[in-house]
Amino acid sequence: MKRKNKGGFREFRDRVLKRTTFRQWLIAVIIFVGLSAILFLNGLPSSVTVEVGQVAKKDLAAPNTSVNTKETEKLKEEAARQIVLQLNEDPSYQVINPAIVLRAEENITGILNLLRGSIAQETTIEEDDLESDNEALSVSEVDRRLIRDFKIEIPHDSLEAVSQLSLGQFDRFAQALTDLVLETMEERISQDGLRDARDAFEQQISIRNFDVELIQAGTIIGRQLIQPNLVLDTEMVNDARDQAVESVEPVLIMQGEIIVRKGDVVRSEHVSLLQDVGLIKTGRDYGVLVGLFLLVLILLLLLGSYLYQNRRDVLENVSSLSLVGSVLVAMVFLGRVFSLIGWAEAKYLNPSALAGLLLTLLIDSKVGSIVSVILAIFLLVINEMSWTIGILSLLGGLAAVLSVSKVSQRGDLMRAGFIVGGVNFSLMITLGLVSKDTNLVIHSYLGLLSGVLASIVAIGILPYLESLFKITSAIRLLELSNPNHPLLRRLMLEAPGTYHHSILVGNLAEAAAEAVGADGLLARVGSHYHDIGKLKRPYFFVENQVGMDNPHDKMAPSLSTLIITSHVKDGLELAAEFKLPPIVTQFIAQHHGTDLVRFFYHRASESSEDNSVEERDFRYPGPKAQGKEVAIVSLADATEAAVRSISKPNPGKIEGLVRKIIKDRLNSGELDESDLTFQDMDRIANAFVKVIMGMFHTRVEYPEKITKEEIEGKRTRNGSSDK
Repeated sequence: MKRKNKGGFREFRDRVLKRTTFRQWLIAVIIFVGLSAILFLNGLPSSVTVEVGQVAKKDLAAPNTSVNTKETEKLKEEAARQIVLQLNEDPSYQVINPAIVLRAEENITGILNLLRGSIAQETTIEEDDLESDNEALSVSEVDRRLIRDFKIEIPHDSLEAVSQLSLGQFDRFAQALTDLVLETMEERISQDGLRDARDAFEQQISIRNFDVELIQAGTIIGRQLIQPNLVLDTEMVNDARDQAVESVEPVLIMQGEIIVRKGDVVRSEHVSLLQDVGLIKTGRDYGVLVGLFLLVLILLLLLGSYLYQNRRDVLENVSSLSLVGSVLVAMVFLGRVFSLIGWAEAKYLNPSALAGLLLTLLIDSKVGSIVSVILAIFLLVINEMSWTIGILSLLGGLAAVLSVSKVSQRGDLMRAGFIVGGVNFSLMITLGLVSKDTNLVIHSYLGLLSGVLASIVAIGILPYLESLFKITSAIRLLELSNPNHPLLRRLMLEAPGTYHHSILVGNLAEAAAEAVGADGLLARVGSHYHDIGKLKRPYFFVENQVGMDNPHDKMAPSLSTLIITSHVKDGLELAAEFKLPPIVTQFIAQHHGTDLVRFFYHRASESSEDNSVEERDFRYPGPKAQGKEVAIVSLADATEAAVRSISKPNPGKIEGLVRKIIKDRLNSGELDESDLTFQDMDRIANAFVKVIMGMFHTRVEYPEKITKEEIEGKRTRNGSSDK
């Protein structure tokens, strides 16, 4: 399985390398490097040189919204301090401290051992309390040690009473006292509850069956040893402290906020704020740089995959690929410039609409749409992940693409600019209301301005891009279709039959192109210019021979063929002289392909006695039609010429002739290099028939006498024509 995957990857790699050229890879690398270099600035904070104590030479404003670290830390420290103070008073956050209970147990043991030493003994006593081998401690010595070691002062009578007890009596008293003290200390005793705990102890010992002096001594000892035993639960307090710290809202330095004004003395707090907003360079963030490089790579792979699936010709055409890359890099650079301008609102003049307009006009809406999406992501990153800018860029770019998908004149670009501006204006108001950002609503006019500026710049730069990348836009095609173009005007005056033929071919070709999803405008313009070579010898072509003899009747078939086929070469020369774009000149070179000039070939064959006539001498030089539009024009050219020869045309005759012409062209191989399918050819035939039937619609035939009388009557009413 692994070997198969490895082989599949190698096969894919080889196929990609085979279909691509060094120039294509070079363009891709240049685009990648250009975009990475622009985004690289996002990985390096802008740097300014300031020192504490200096006077600021200019206003220093925050380039982006950042957290004020110092003030935020102060708020967090204060929140932590306040919560600890608050919890000190909350019993639910306090627990019994075992160390305090243990200390109370140790103290009562020491006190009772000292009191026990005052009892006269006949046997060995504890070593720690021995003053002599056989003598008990005196009452005064016990009193002194109690005060010194335990800060307890017991009345002399009580100490005398204790010293008179037997060891058994004392042990019972000591045990009862110890139990009461420890039981009390094992209860929760707060500072406020200390008095109640001592009173409860005193009540418990007073009901014991001891002498008054012993009860008095036990009460004094117990009240002294019983202390508050609660401490804060460290774990609970830390959790509460962390929650309080996390709940603190960070203090923000807003984008555009002036940190240091010109003429102010720079202080340490200013330096801290400048570091927070990244105006003081603290080093490169390599993680950000790696992320940006990966982003560029992913988006370019996405663009390449989309073009491979939908517009493979753009990837294979170096000029088109260069145009897409140049527009993308230029617009990202322009967006970066807007983000660095001191005016914070300049970012709303985003260039996404300009990219959508240019690429839709120069290539098509598919390319314009994908580039608008990718550009919106780049502008989102450049503007510190501002979703407002991202949404404006995306929808503004797509609005630009939709607004120029159908362009009939250059003025439509201005209309598109106002459409995009209106979309941006509405979006800014909507987003401002949703996010409660009054600044966005106030500056919504910039959205309208950005759309209008995009259309103005597009109108100005479009001719230069067309010339630089040798791409013809729809606007340029519309200009070429103007009857006042010098070539079309000459064709109309010098070869009116050819001009009329070209107009009819244009009607047929445009309808057929739209029926198969091809470029109808390109087909129409190509039709208008496909026969301009006939301007050199207009009267050698039958459509211009009105009221005159056909010169070919007196010429050899080979010479006639040379004259007829030379209109292709003559047309290319005129196209070069008048600087027609290559996308139009292809119609001149390919509309006949390598077709046979049948009429003169048959004449030559009939007059030849030795059958030495060769077809190649009577064929057009080619090449064959290379695209749908050129193939459609070649079919429309043949169809229009053939239909004019039908006597008494009707739908059946017309459709039969149209389908025969298409079939003959298909069988002769003239359509082999076009992208037309059999389904396309059927749609083309239907479109041709529909248009031709409109051309041959029935007219009312007026009698000649009535017509003449009407004309004479008009002249009589209007006066003599000689006047």
